Amino acid sequence: MASLAEKRVADAEEPSMDPQARPEELRLLEALLFASSEPLDQAALAKRMPDGVDIKAALAQLQADYAPRGVNLVRVANKWTFRTAGDLSWLMTRESTETRRLSRAAIEMLAIIAYHQPVTRAEIEEIRGVITSKGTLDVLLETGWIRPRGRRKTPGRPLTFGTTEAFLSQFSLEALGDLPGLEELKGTGLLDSRLPSGFSVPTPSDDPTLRDDEDPLEVGDLELALAPAVEPERDGEG
Repeated sequence: MASLAEKRVADAEEPSMDPQARPEELRLLEALLFASSEPLDQAALAKRMPDGVDIKAALAQLQADYAPRGVNLVRVANKWTFRTAGDLSWLMTRESTETRRLSRAAIEMLAIIAYHQPVTRAEIEEIRGVITSKGTLDVLLETGWIRPRGRRKTPGRPLTFGTTEAFLSQFSLEALGDLPGLEELKGTGLLDSRLPSGFSVPTPSDDPTLRDDEDPLEVGDLELALAPAVEPERDGEG
């Protein structure tokens, strides 16, 4: 039998403005979100709220209340958190220089993983057209933006990689479906407007379930993915 909290969030795909939440409910919800060091999903919030609270309505009203303020209530990866309003983000810009910048190769690899996941290192190399250094993959693993998903059911059983919730949070995406499509990429100049006929941009999936051609990870696979590279540097890395 589903718990009361589960019932309250069963239909919580999109927030609803009706009915209106009571002021005390909004105060409780606001306190929970403010005190949490990480974004919270509606199920977690429902477990901490009094019985009978419409979580959808309360979140929608609180989001509307904060919309004109310097801090907004936003949803990232289906979880809720407070963030500095987008038009004020310049106030938070760090004056110091970042200690590490992603190389062009790392940016290309991250984009391929985001759009084509689950994908193996060999498949990344095939798409990029150049050999990929393991060190580049290590950098992305260290950021926490990608993770090993499983093992491809092919000879050698290579690791497959996908993105993480940290990736969505870093780039302020609610879901992978919010990644820019073909027309958006062309409009920003990231893709040539004169593309070959039939060229398309994959639609990434948020489904974390292993696919039919993937086996589960084995003990030690994560450590293996993060093991120091023993290969020499190769040409082709930008």
